[in-house]
Amino acid sequence: MTPRTLRVVFLGTPQFAVSTLDRLLASRHAVVGVVTQPDRPSGRGQKTSPGPVKARALAAQLPILQPPTLKDPDAVAALAAFDADIGVVAAYGKILSERVINTPRLGMINVHASLLPRYRGAAPIHRAVIAGEKETGVTIMRVVKALDAGPMLATVRTPIGSETTSAEIEHTLSALGADLLVATLDRLADGPVAEIPQDEQLATYAHRLEKHDGAIDWSASAAAIHDRIRGLHPWPHAYTFHAGTRVILRRSRVDAGAADAPGGTIVAATGDDLRIAAGTGVVAITEIQAEGKRPMTAREFLAGHHLHVGDRLSPAP
Repeated sequence: MTPRTLRVVFLGTPQFAVSTLDRLLASRHAVVGVVTQPDRPSGRGQKTSPGPVKARALAAQLPILQPPTLKDPDAVAALAAFDADIGVVAAYGKILSERVINTPRLGMINVHASLLPRYRGAAPIHRAVIAGEKETGVTIMRVVKALDAGPMLATVRTPIGSETTSAEIEHTLSALGADLLVATLDRLADGPVAEIPQDEQLATYAHRLEKHDGAIDWSASAAAIHDRIRGLHPWPHAYTFHAGTRVILRRSRVDAGAADAPGGTIVAATGDDLRIAAGTGVVAITEIQAEGKRPMTAREFLAGHHLHVGDRLSPAP
């Protein structure tokens, strides 16, 4: 019997979603249109350019919609004109109304970068790393009006290494989610798929990241500070202040030693060795960046900046 093909409308915006779009384009299913957020200024020059999903859709010569909101009746009508069997959502970035969700014949499913019901919301990868989780994954869930609360169709798990950054985990989950999404679509094309309700009592929320989330509280444990540094890579990055100047902390590790000094005190600053006392334990900084300068190793940074043992770092100037 010839496998059934589904007509898919794809909703996504950032780089994370590109892997899913690529896998869809290589699958037996037909991508009939792409919905992505409007172009926005970015970078130092604030030039307006296509987002990652739009750029991939243009290269594939796919029809593209970029409505400021999907609440507009004209936008809903344009979505309906794709005549899709199902919608696939991957980091689109906006809450969808029931009218939009129900426009495709089979509704919509979402590629969510956490093991639901934990870490619903805008920043599931970063919040899981910041929390020191040892495992994360991707859940394919049915889109409902409530945020990331729909029943689950499939899950894949992956470990989070002790030195792994959010950027590295995002890359892994993007690929895993793309494969899982297409496998789930294949199953849906062949008939109903079991949908498991989420346990609301286990639900947690992953709040959107803000720049102020990067401020390091040196009274926290070394492990918590290290997890925040790697969890906020590549944005907004962890930071601290030395002599009133902001310094970005890009890479770190938890040092095995202890320090008889208040949190934020530099306890070593020579060669490759830049260590800072935490509330408990010591954090070794391995990659660091002065405001407006390039990232440097600890050795490079110490060669050109005056950091001394006994200096105190602070979360504010």
